[in-house]
Amino acid sequence: MPIIISRDLPAYETLTRENIFVMHTERAFSQDIRPIEIAVLNLMPIKIDAETQLLRLLGNTPLQVNVTLLRTGSYKSRNTSEEHLDRFYKSFADVKNRHFDGMLITGAPVETLPFEEVRYWNELKEIMDFAQTRTTSTIYICWGAQAALYHHYGIDKTELKEKMFGVFPTRKMTNDRLLKGMDDVFYIPHSRHTGIDEAAVLRRNDLEVLAVSELAGFSIIKSTDDKKIFLTGHSEYDRDTLNNEYERDLKKGLNIKPPYNYYGKGLSSGAVDMKWASAANLIFYNWMNYYVYQVTPYDL
Repeated sequence: MPIIISRDLPAYETLTRENIFVMHTERAFSQDIRPIEIAVLNLMPIKIDAETQLLRLLGNTPLQVNVTLLRTGSYKSRNTSEEHLDRFYKSFADVKNRHFDGMLITGAPVETLPFEEVRYWNELKEIMDFAQTRTTSTIYICWGAQAALYHHYGIDKTELKEKMFGVFPTRKMTNDRLLKGMDDVFYIPHSRHTGIDEAAVLRRNDLEVLAVSELAGFSIIKSTDDKKIFLTGHSEYDRDTLNNEYERDLKKGLNIKPPYNYYGKGLSSGAVDMKWASAANLIFYNWMNYYVYQVTPYDL
């Protein structure tokens, strides 16, 4: 079944070329099917790239998925045109009286700031509280995961000595349904300057660690009520995303190492040996199936 998006959204053409089953909204409205309603709060600066990456994963299920893209009202993006945002995004004020089957909250490049100094922090807290009561399950990604752990559990982030940057082997620690079909060891990209207080996570009886990387630390955590999934990395990243970040940091004159375990050995210079796509698809497929579709009410 398809993912339902506007045919004018840039991701529509990209996903169609990749044989992702997309359906434009006019066609979807003509069908008598109750689609799964997913909200995506996109806090990433280059929103079009993040849209495409997440929609690609949401479209890889047999479910009909209707996506609502959200933006913050308390902070305006400087890297995405206002025309694009006005056309394809809603503000939280537009949807705060609705219910959703699921929600995604992305990362953001504000990780070195104290949470309270982030311009949209108060609005984000309201959205995270909304997700707790108005959605069946929510995935928090990278800084979004750190923000949710801090807001809901008082677990603070930790500063790293150097940027966690690369593609890291990750070991499955449980047979949780979110990891169904996963190999014992799989790969997740990470790109962040901060981590989480792992000892504080272990002290919580209402949190469970599902996957751990020897180098990158706790990679997947969930709440025991299944309503919150925390992904500390970026499983959704495209093949070239880390390379683009690396080149950007070099142009800024930053002292940055090449992304770990990313460029393929024996391949041409700069070629990427992509090794995380299958795990990413399984994580989102399992979340949609076991944590959203099978438990969400028919009447939202």
